[in-house]
Parts: sequence; structure tokens; C-alpha cells
Amino acid sequence: MKKIAFAASILGVSLSVHAQSSVTLFGQLNEGFAFVTNEQGKHLTALQDSYSFPSVFGFQGSEDLGGGTKAVFQLVSQFSVGTGALITPGTLFNRVSLVGLSNENYGKITVGNQYSFMMDNLLFAGYDGAYNYGGLYNLRQGPFAKLGIPQNPTGAFEFDSLGAAGVNNTVKYVSPNFHGFSGGAQYGFGGVAGAFNADRSMSFGLNYQGTNFSAALAYLEKRYPSMDNGLDGIRNFGAGIKYNLYNVTLSALFTDTQNTLTGAKVWVVQGGAQRWLNDAWLLGIDYQYMKGNSQLSNNKANQVSAGVQYWLSKRTDIYLIAAFQQAGGDGPAYAWLNGLSQSSSSRQAAMNIGLATRF
Repeated sequence: MKKIAFAASILGVSLSVHAQSSVTLFGQLNEGFAFVTNEQGKHLTALQDSYSFPSVFGFQGSEDLGGGTKAVFQLVSQFSVGTGALITPGTLFNRVSLVGLSNENYGKITVGNQYSFMMDNLLFAGYDGAYNYGGLYNLRQGPFAKLGIPQNPTGAFEFDSLGAAGVNNTVKYVSPNFHGFSGGAQYGFGGVAGAFNADRSMSFGLNYQGTNFSAALAYLEKRYPSMDNGLDGIRNFGAGIKYNLYNVTLSALFTDTQNTLTGAKVWVVQGGAQRWLNDAWLLGIDYQYMKGNSQLSNNKANQVSAGVQYWLSKRTDIYLIAAFQQAGGDGPAYAWLNGLSQSSSSRQAAMNIGLATRF
């Protein structure tokens, strides 16, 4: 009841509350000190937030409609802890804004701005080390600016869409779990009169969750108005596996990203391990190899990322994340860790020490 009353005061509206309905305010915040060896030719020491995970706040809720069916909604916005500013100026709920219906027997269908299956199946399910211990550094970036992703700050920032915000104007279906298997599909309408296929998006996903073994597949194709009048875009495919061996979780991830207009392509192979030493300490490390094709001057990057978390409570932890990248290739190949400015050499290392909490 306190959560509902607080959410109502923030929204500035009056909510009629029933026993079968719920509204929850939630969020996560982190702030840390960053140390970078080479950012545009200089050392950097700075206060940087959202490197362990995005700082966000949001609302989610449901209403029981009977017969196992619920109406659901979710609104999520990302912001900077250091300045209080929204990450995307002028856009309040840039991460997620959706509404839909959920049924325990038939699955869930939602509409709005929502994550693709690249994030649902591969990032949130823990196949990428970024989710549990590597943070922003572990998400993809490197000497691949010529990949040329539109509306992207570097042309290759988080190029395989495992750290992206929601995809606009989509309809999404997720099936119920059936003996460990689940799947789904998502379609985004381009909204271009007389050109149904222009600016559209498509995403698909398949999961298997067993006792000690899990696996997932995901696909996303997103077209952009600036690419062949909206008929071309960026296509992503990914696959991941996890295996729990004693107290260690082993994971492997593969992604393939292609610019369908230019043919530029990058594929990534990543392997990692994480272990809880006890209820307070979590350790993780992974290695990833990124390789571009001839359209990207055969540029490549080797990267090692690691993280240590000490949990002060179930909601709050102190963390240290670090990464090192070595770049190479036929063309100019400057190292470029995700979330930073490009190095002036083929090497770049960074470390972030901070505090994170959730509510």
C-alpha cells in the first residue's frame, strides 16, 4: 500500500486500488570512480555512473482480470546519477514503455517501446558477463566505427544490441514455459505510408532452462530511415549456453552483427566464469574476441574483463570492474572500450570502483 501511495504521488494522479491490483516503484543506482589509461591520448580519472549497470527508475503494475489473465504495464527511464539528467533528453521513458495482457496458460502479449530478444534472452539471462560482473566495459565496442549504425554515438557502441534501449512501436509475444522451453516473437511497425517494410524491426527468441544447463537463441533486425529509404539496417544474431559446475557458472556467447546495406560485419566469441565465494562475495572473469570483415579493414580486438562484488545487503554492493582491450587489423585499429572515448593507441585499460543499490 505504501508503494502504491508513493507511486500515485509521483505520478500526480489518483489510483483506485483493489486487492487484485498492484503498482510498484522500482529502481537501481550506481556511482563510481573511473581510472582510464588512454582516452584520446590522455589518462583519465573521473566520477562516472551507470558502469556497473544502468541507473534507472520505473513503474510496473498489474490488474487481475480473472481466469488467470492480467493487464500489465511497465515504464522505465534511465538517468545520470551525477547530474540527474535523463540519458536521452526530451524522452522520459527511453528504456521501456509497454502495456499488455498476460495469461498463465497462453503467455504474454505487449505493445510499446520494449526490449528485443537479444537483451531478454542473452543479457538478462546472464550469458554476457556484463550483466553480473563486467558492467558497461564488457558490452561490445572496438575499432569498428565503420560498421555505421545510425543513431549510434560511435557507429558501433554496443553494436550487437545486448545493451540497447527498447525498440519503438513493437508488438511482442512471449510463450509460457513448457518443460523448460519458451520462445517469442516481436514485430515493430515502421509507420511509413505506402511502404510496409520500411523502418520496421523483427526479433525472435528461444530459451531452454534446465537444472544445471541452459541455452538461448536470439535474432534482431532493425531498419533505419537513413539506409536505402528504410529498407536496410542492422541485423543481429546471438546464441548462448551456461552450465553450473559445483559453485562455478560457466558461460559462452556468440553474436554476429551485419550492416545489410554495406555488408560490414563483426562477430564475437565470449567465454566466462563466475563464482559466489559465500553469501557476500561474487567474482567473475571473461575473455572475448571480436573480428570485423574486409569492409571493416579486418580489424579485431581481444578483451579481458573482470569484476568483484561485495554485497553489504541483499540490495546494496560495493564493486570493482576492470577491462583491458588490445586492438589490431589491416587499417587504423585503436582500442575502444565500451562507454569510453577512443584510445590513441591499440591498447586501452580501465577500472571502475563504486557503490550500487536497488529499491
